[in-house]
Amino acid sequence: MRRAARLALLAALAAAFTGCTKLGPDFVRPAPPPLPKELDKKADPAALRETARWWKIFGDPVLDTLIERASTQNLDLRGAGLRILQARAALGIAAGMQYPQKQTLSGSYSVGYNKGHIDAASASLDTVWEMDIWGKYARGIESAEASLYAAVASYRDILVAIEAETARHYIAYRTAQERIAYARRNIAIQERVTRMTEIQYNAGNVSELDMQQSRTQLFNTRAALPGLKMQQIAAVNALAVLLGTTPEAVRNLLGDGSADENPDYLAAPKEGAIQLDDTPEALLGVDYTPEPAFDPTRPIDAALLTRRPDIKLAEYRAHAAAAQIGAKEALLYPSFTLFGSIGISATDRNPLFHSLRGWGSLGDNLVAAAGPGFSWNIFQYGRLKNQVRLQDAIFEERLVDYSKRVIRAASEVSDALHGYLLTRKQLEERRKALEATVRAFNISALQYHEGLVSYQRLLSTVEKLTTTQDIYAQTKGAAANDIIFLFKALGGGWQISDGRAYLSAETAARMKERGVDWGGMLEANATKLPEGWQ
Repeated sequence: MRRAARLALLAALAAAFTGCTKLGPDFVRPAPPPLPKELDKKADPAALRETARWWKIFGDPVLDTLIERASTQNLDLRGAGLRILQARAALGIAAGMQYPQKQTLSGSYSVGYNKGHIDAASASLDTVWEMDIWGKYARGIESAEASLYAAVASYRDILVAIEAETARHYIAYRTAQERIAYARRNIAIQERVTRMTEIQYNAGNVSELDMQQSRTQLFNTRAALPGLKMQQIAAVNALAVLLGTTPEAVRNLLGDGSADENPDYLAAPKEGAIQLDDTPEALLGVDYTPEPAFDPTRPIDAALLTRRPDIKLAEYRAHAAAAQIGAKEALLYPSFTLFGSIGISATDRNPLFHSLRGWGSLGDNLVAAAGPGFSWNIFQYGRLKNQVRLQDAIFEERLVDYSKRVIRAASEVSDALHGYLLTRKQLEERRKALEATVRAFNISALQYHEGLVSYQRLLSTVEKLTTTQDIYAQTKGAAANDIIFLFKALGGGWQISDGRAYLSAETAARMKERGVDWGGMLEANATKLPEGWQ
């Protein structure tokens, strides 16, 4: 009866203690700081879908392929996927702390000598369960779960950056290609002008100064080509790193990177003077850099900012820090445990490996104990309280970081949007300037041929033509980059990760081959990213 009463008491204590209270603050998602009025709008569903795959607005299949491959092959992204797996394992560790923290099966056998052999053997099972009365382990699970979501947000943040960087380097490659094409056009023009000047000099019609100035201009334009080709090489190498492949593979995707060696843009001579084709088709015939089909007047939904992966990352980090406050507060209170032990032990003076008859019956050697216990850090000299204070300050810092990221995101969106609007205006004026310089060259070439203007006037128009075309190509690239920066600032592109595996099949197979028991955590269905945000 006494034994039954003790067991009933232990069961009652366990039932009472399992109804724990979680200390510390419950996390509440922080409210974003005030945003500019231009961002405080609601976007239509079509605009939101466009943001998810924003690179499609360029209408460039090569860019689509590059981003698709970078989003699955990038090595930084693979590393981020492994960090998600690490966070899942850490969550499993935290969840396991809810159950008996110690469950040890031990045994021993020894042989001694004291006026004869003494054999001794024992075996026991020991368990200790610290009951989570104050929510220390519950808060630990909450913190680990928030850290897991933070790892997912970090993965998506890296994905957004990779997509933007891939597009940026692709635009850099195409912009350099366009500048090379314009440079080759102008080299062809300057070679003709130089030959014409040399003929005039040999005939005694112009001075050597005119001839040397013409050559100087030609040589300077030729000298620009190696630098532009180096920009292409650098862009290809950067894309190779982003795609986790070789530059040769990237070049195969990009196609022929060389511009037309002999562009057909010269018009028929007029009265014997060199003339350029000034039709729109010829003027803008160099068209390697894709232009986005984007309406900058459409409303931008502020909700896009708060869903940016880096902002969600800051939110989850704040949540993890908040949960740790309660975990640290629990250390200030007594911890209650239930323990139990059962085992057998025996000693015999018989010779080594003698029969066990002298050990008596199993019941006579059975030892068992069970009961409650507690411990309390009563003299901790402020160490535990300062751990709570430290964690509270960390949490507050994370909240500040969240607000800072939202404000910075709004600033980045504003910079990119206004930058695109202004660059588009620049591009319109650059196009007009391009038309004007071609027209000016044709007039000066004709007037020079007729002896109405000096060679310096012709040389000046050739120089302005070269400069204007190069600046026009750079402005096209700048406008494309402004769009890339805008959608990166909006956090666009992470949506394509929904339902995708964060762990490649090759990585999972390699990890399985090592013989580590991952359970089902490496299976394809278990490594899929969640839909949207949790």
